[in-house]
Amino acid sequence: MVADRSKGAVDPDPTRHVLDVADLGVDGLAAVLELSALSPTDLSGVLAGKGVALVFEKPSNRTRNSTEMAAVALGGHPVYIQGHEIGLDVRESAADVARTLACYHAVLCARVIDHSSLVRMADALDAAGVAVPVINLLSDRAHPCQAVADLLTLRQLFGASLATRTVAYVGDANNVWRSLAVAASMSGIATRVASPDGYGPSPDDVELVGSMGGSLLVTDDPAEAVAGADAIYTDVWTSMGQEGESSARLESFSGFCLDEALVAGASADAVVLHCLPAHRGEEITGAVVDGPRSVIWQQATNRMHAMRGLLAWVRGVDAGIGSGSR
Repeated sequence: MVADRSKGAVDPDPTRHVLDVADLGVDGLAAVLELSALSPTDLSGVLAGKGVALVFEKPSNRTRNSTEMAAVALGGHPVYIQGHEIGLDVRESAADVARTLACYHAVLCARVIDHSSLVRMADALDAAGVAVPVINLLSDRAHPCQAVADLLTLRQLFGASLATRTVAYVGDANNVWRSLAVAASMSGIATRVASPDGYGPSPDDVELVGSMGGSLLVTDDPAEAVAGADAIYTDVWTSMGQEGESSARLESFSGFCLDEALVAGASADAVVLHCLPAHRGEEITGAVVDGPRSVIWQQATNRMHAMRGLLAWVRGVDAGIGSGSR
């Protein structure tokens, strides 16, 4: 079902949950990217008078700010809810939290510790016949919002057709890498990942990325991954919840820092991406973060635009509204 913006969006049927970027499908991802490229004026009113629940079990800078501002741009009212306020699966089950929040909000967004919490939220709403979509703002499994922003950034830099491009990721093959690799493969982008032993993709991850149609090179040599690449990506070596592993990870990732020498091995017009926060001197040097190849702040800005596109899409808006097609 497609929305009429003049009357506000209608809930799609079936509900468009986005727990992983793969949930969008190839056409959905393309539509979200098109919506993300529109001005806020083109999408104004999509959430007019509607609430957007923002459940945060983990703190965030970019995710909270980008999601709140995206909801406001669409005419909605975001409500930030800290994890301790609801006690997910402690004070109240994930299913009951979802059913309760759906009484007040048109979209439920959550940044959770365990991906299964999101699955149970979406399943509970579907089982009850409640057409309120759930969006994953980050879980241990996936970060679809970041992946959409990453592709939006690449489209701005290289054009809408990205099938001839290659993205190299250096570091921990974590949730950010997984969503990036899946989204890139869905868009025809070749991907490479360089990780130390024990921190690379699992066989299931490799199979998943391959099932999306994209080529994937897995290596333990950062120079091999970066050679001739159009974009180089990295993330922190120690994510939230892994602080106890910090010393071991610093030792394991020695030699995987994205520095000027490594970047020099990429293509002449290669760009550098990082989902932030950046730990200068660990996974990336300050000279690269703030250097001429860095598009990190453009990428951070695009978190807001990507979120606007995602919110519009889950509410039933499809691409083409800018030309009058709905």
